[in-house]
Order: sequence, then structure tokens, then C-alpha cells
Amino acid sequence: MITDAQLDNWFTYHAPKEGQPEKYTAIRNAARHLAGVIVANTPSSADQTTAIRKIREASMTANAAIACDGV
Repeated sequence: MITDAQLDNWFTYHAPKEGQPEKYTAIRNAARHLAGVIVANTPSSADQTTAIRKIREASMTANAAIACDGV
């Protein structure tokens, strides 16, 4: 069951702590690389668009995991 504390954590701004910006950058760079590989190797299509959208979603969710850790 989702608790009020979890909801508060998930829907609160978390200023970056020491070491976190580097982690965000690493994730963003890896996601950008994968997106480029997909665009270069797949035909322009709804599936290609969905693949890119899911990479963006994964990147944002990974960043949220960093931001919300230990809060």
C-alpha cells in the first residue's frame, strides 16, 4: 500500500545533493546515446516514436529514483 509519506516524497521538489548531478548526467548521456542508436537503425514510425518516449520515461524515472532516495 502506498503511504502518505511516499506520496509526499514523490510529489516534493528535491534539490540536488552532492554527487547527484553527475549521476543525472550519466543517465541522460546514456539515454541520449541509446535514442540516437534507435533513430539511426529503425524506420521512422509509431514504434520508433514509442521507443524514444520510453527511453525518456526510463531516464526521468531513474532520475526520480536518485532524487527520492533516502528522503
